[in-house]
Amino acid sequence: MDTIYSNITVSVTELKRNFAGVIKQADESPVAILNHNRPEAYLLPAAHYERLIAHMEDLEDAKLVQERASGPFIEVAVDDL
Repeated sequence: MDTIYSNITVSVTELKRNFAGVIKQADESPVAILNHNRPEAYLLPAAHYERLIAHMEDLEDAKLVQERASGPFIEVAVDDL
C-alpha cells in the first residue's frame, strides 16, 4: 500500500466532475488525487505551495550557512565599505 501524504483524497473521476468543489474542500491543505486507489498526484493550493517553496529556500540557506561557517574569511574595515 502506498503512503498518502494528505488528509483529503479524491479520485481522478471526482476531480474531473467537481474540480471547483475539490478546490473549495481543500481550503489550505493538499489533496491526494487517486487513480485506482493509489496516489497519482497531489493538488496544492497556491498558498500551501508558496509556503513549501519558502521552506525549501530556508533549508538551502541554512545549509549554505553551515558550509561557510568555518571560513575562509576576508578581513574588511568598515570604512572601506
